Amino acid sequence: MTTTWYLEMTDPSRLSPAREPETGRGVRFTRCGIPGPEFSRFLYERVGGDWQWTDRLAWSDQRWREWVERPGSETWVLYEHGTPAGYAELDAQPGGTVEIAYFGLMPGFLGRRLGGHMLTLTLSRAWDLAERWPEREPTRRVWVHTCSLDGEHALANYRARGLTVYRETAE
Repeated sequence: MTTTWYLEMTDPSRLSPAREPETGRGVRFTRCGIPGPEFSRFLYERVGGDWQWTDRLAWSDQRWREWVERPGSETWVLYEHGTPAGYAELDAQPGGTVEIAYFGLMPGFLGRRLGGHMLTLTLSRAWDLAERWPEREPTRRVWVHTCSLDGEHALANYRARGLTVYRETAE
């Protein structure tokens, strides 16, 4: 049985930042300014490979391109010393809602205390998304879902950053 939790944050003041990585680790969080299907597919496959992310595996390059080039769609990458360590994908939706569509670390970067920091930055970018997309309504709600197939600390990380469960399903 797989349990899925849907979490949300409806006020940016609820964000509880994680501790930042020690200086000298060369950690930076950068938006992909020129989204490309190849890089997006790479991130999705590398981060999701161990967690049974399969819904996009059959997508063509054209389908990837259409997804990443939509207004209000953003891909953010966490780098450590120039190496991709993880990524987050934001999806602006109607009504001032932003979904964290995908979020995770590369296998070699798990357990290095980067996930909480990356989620803090992802939530901050979700809350200020309309500043980069003026045609979008200001963010009023950020949501994400995770399931029991995801990393063992995923749900705890979301809760620790201030997201609250609003729905739970089991299949």
